[in-house]
Amino acid sequence: MPSAKIEPNLTVETGQDSPLSAAITQRDRDIMQTVQSAIRRREVLLAFQPVVQAVEHGQTAFYEGLIRVIDESGRVIPARDFIDTIETTELGRMMDCLSLEMGLIALAEAPDLRLAVNMSARSIGYPRWKKILDQGLARDDTIAERLILEITESSAMVMPDLVTVFMRDLQSRGIAFALDDFGAGYTAFRYLREFYFDILKIDGQFIRGIADNPDNQVLASALIAIAQHFDMFTVAENVETARDAAWLAASGIDCMQGFAFGAPSLVPPWREGREKRRA
Repeated sequence: MPSAKIEPNLTVETGQDSPLSAAITQRDRDIMQTVQSAIRRREVLLAFQPVVQAVEHGQTAFYEGLIRVIDESGRVIPARDFIDTIETTELGRMMDCLSLEMGLIALAEAPDLRLAVNMSARSIGYPRWKKILDQGLARDDTIAERLILEITESSAMVMPDLVTVFMRDLQSRGIAFALDDFGAGYTAFRYLREFYFDILKIDGQFIRGIADNPDNQVLASALIAIAQHFDMFTVAENVETARDAAWLAASGIDCMQGFAFGAPSLVPPWREGREKRRA
């Protein structure tokens, strides 16, 4: 008589019962609490990173204001550590409001500044965000032409028709728009034709190490060509070396942003210059 087959007693944990799922849930809960606490204490800042013209000794074309929160221990936490968790929540809308508010204050403080501020397409129609924008534009009639609103590719595709109408309304008031993380894989090109973004920022995954990566060279060149076809200004993100910068400049990119030109600074560069002169 054949012996019975003994099956191993394995328990497959899935869904909410999985230790991994529980760990992710707890991590997200911790992130939400950290951000909520920082907003309540108004321990939220912008870090400013230059976007530099892609010519020899190029000047800064504009700055991007990158949101940061400070936790209760005083540690500065960059957006990449929390933005995906909060973007679809009310905290995401509140963060967009604070980012815009601080950006408008910076623009009012520095009359020569041009600044890009990030927002989610989900904040379109959010009453508080719109009120902050209208108040900022009313205080200084030069701000609109110096403000750039950055919307991520993934966010724009959540509601492309609404984004198109929103952009056209604010562009008529002088505000420019940048499509962030271009090439990350979300945009349908028929929408790209209809969006009329002023600036396309090419995702860093195609830029890092590009001088030695033929595949990325082909892909980045194609993205630059698409932007040029639609008469859109191009920015390469995450430029980290002089060799990559040289390749990009030769490829026809308009501007570059990354550690090769400067890390994000919590001290606004225009204010830092004044403080050095006083010292």
